[in-house]
Amino acid sequence: MVISQLSISLDGYVAGPEQSLQDPLGRGGLQLHEWVFGLDTWRAQHGLTGGERNIDAEVVDEMTRDIGAYIMGRRMFGGGAGDWDEAWQGWWGDEPPFRTPVFVLSHHPRTPLVMNGGTEFRFVTDGIESALRQAREAAGDRRVAIAGGASTVRQYLAAGLIDTLQLHLVPIILGGGEKLLDGLDSLRLEQVAVVAGPTVTHVTYRVLR
Repeated sequence: MVISQLSISLDGYVAGPEQSLQDPLGRGGLQLHEWVFGLDTWRAQHGLTGGERNIDAEVVDEMTRDIGAYIMGRRMFGGGAGDWDEAWQGWWGDEPPFRTPVFVLSHHPRTPLVMNGGTEFRFVTDGIESALRQAREAAGDRRVAIAGGASTVRQYLAAGLIDTLQLHLVPIILGGGEKLLDGLDSLRLEQVAVVAGPTVTHVTYRVLR
């Protein structure tokens, strides 16, 4: 199964305006993810202790369960324009939270990057279908997660390659930035679950083909 989950504002943005290498989520974009930072599940994934246990934490447990590989775009890994700097290891620190193979879509080849904790970034230059084939092979019977960013998820949705889409609806208005669903006029979704957390609402859809 191929899944994707993203936090999204009430006006449909998954990143704020003025995204840059210094501010990859754009102005105000960090607000989309504040709901998760204090949860025990998120903290454990990042090598931290403590945290709150509530409905949101149970949702995070479920959405990260049984994932055998991830796919992400170059910007989510931490790249900008131009050729790779082989010394640059991305946004995720020495021990990224994925702990599985992560396939990074790119136009620029790079040797695989093995990190502490079991994460290995593998760079794919021949398109989304190739990345998915490799991710499925690496994941075996486990799930493949399309991690982001918005452009990457949008490409997989447009190609009909995502089975389940989960949106975490955050009660903020960003007023600009990057929208998830722009250009997906023919996308058909079936709502299968709604979970109301303390601050956000989690809506799960089956992607119809």
